[in-house]
Amino acid sequence: MNSDNPTKQISLNLVAICVFGMTISSLVTPLINVPSTLPIAIVAAIIAGTTIDNFFFKSTIATLVVDAIAGTKDAYRQRIVHHEAGHFLVAYLLNIQIAGYTLSAWESLRQGRSAQGGVMFAPPQADISSRLLEQYCTVWMAGIAAEKLVYDRAEGGGEDRQKLRGVLFVAGKQQQEIVRQENAATLQAKTLIQTNWDAYQALVTAMGDRLPVAECCEQIDRLKSPTP
Repeated sequence: MNSDNPTKQISLNLVAICVFGMTISSLVTPLINVPSTLPIAIVAAIIAGTTIDNFFFKSTIATLVVDAIAGTKDAYRQRIVHHEAGHFLVAYLLNIQIAGYTLSAWESLRQGRSAQGGVMFAPPQADISSRLLEQYCTVWMAGIAAEKLVYDRAEGGGEDRQKLRGVLFVAGKQQQEIVRQENAATLQAKTLIQTNWDAYQALVTAMGDRLPVAECCEQIDRLKSPTP
């Protein structure tokens, strides 16, 4: 699940905590017979590691740490599955070929991808038309739409929004038009998920069980609403 880049915020918070810890340690270490240089060295190493991770590894290490900690919580894992199932379902219904999916940073790294879980799509076979661009916008907003339907609010999707806005900006869209198209894409994604709710629920289960893409698609075909 793409989020509003929580790993970068956590990295900044970690640096702030380290600075606070270094201040406290300077007062405490003389009382417990610990060399005053030890806490400073530890804090300096953490800050250096965090900085290197942010600038050179795109917060990969922080992502893995956050993913490992949060992944122990069933509610977090379920939210990710529901978010990614929204992307998967809407992409399939719009005939966008799905190349694969992962539900955690560790899964992504094991597959040789960046440390961001999510649904991967095959490259378009031709130039992207305005209609195809609209379809991709709908797919990008489908995770947010799914979360809102299931949980009443979306915690993830920040990078999805950034991707949509960035692509539309490059395409020459003005801010007002970008907002309008983002809202329209979200509504369209929500409608597709609601119309195919049984297929969506089955897909959530299939993805949670890590079934292959082909079997996930079979679940959708079995339960999706007939095309009018």
